[in-house]
Amino acid sequence: MSAGEFSLRQFARADQHGLVELWTACGLLRPWNNPLEDIHLCVTTPSSELVVADSAGRLIGSAMLGHDGHRGWVYYLAVHPNWQRNGIGRSLMSYAERWMDERQVPKIQAMIRADNLPVRGFYRRLGYQDNDVQVVEKFLNQRSKPNA
Repeated sequence: MSAGEFSLRQFARADQHGLVELWTACGLLRPWNNPLEDIHLCVTTPSSELVVADSAGRLIGSAMLGHDGHRGWVYYLAVHPNWQRNGIGRSLMSYAERWMDERQVPKIQAMIRADNLPVRGFYRRLGYQDNDVQVVEKFLNQRSKPNA
């Protein structure tokens, strides 16, 4: 698809179905993460925001932003496969960086699966670099555990 007009705006409740479809098309969903719960948590938490890229009423991109005051995080960065390489991801990340800067958050981070080489290259082109921190996790209830 050729580069078309798009705008960035805050998520609206009416976007929920289209957003889950976008995340599905981008391969972001995992069985142990309920996207509707993630959306609800984001839009009801004061230190987070959900921004979407819209083209003629169709969701073509998203970024979920949050911070703890010291570090900011980007989750669910997505650009519909038909719209990739049109500057949408770059625009979403510029928005995220401004959002963090306005809140005086000194650092922005994203978790990327190690085998996702295209996305790792995307972040590298934006000036992001690997760090020496290992992320560890522990599922606290059976419902959240993968393969449960």
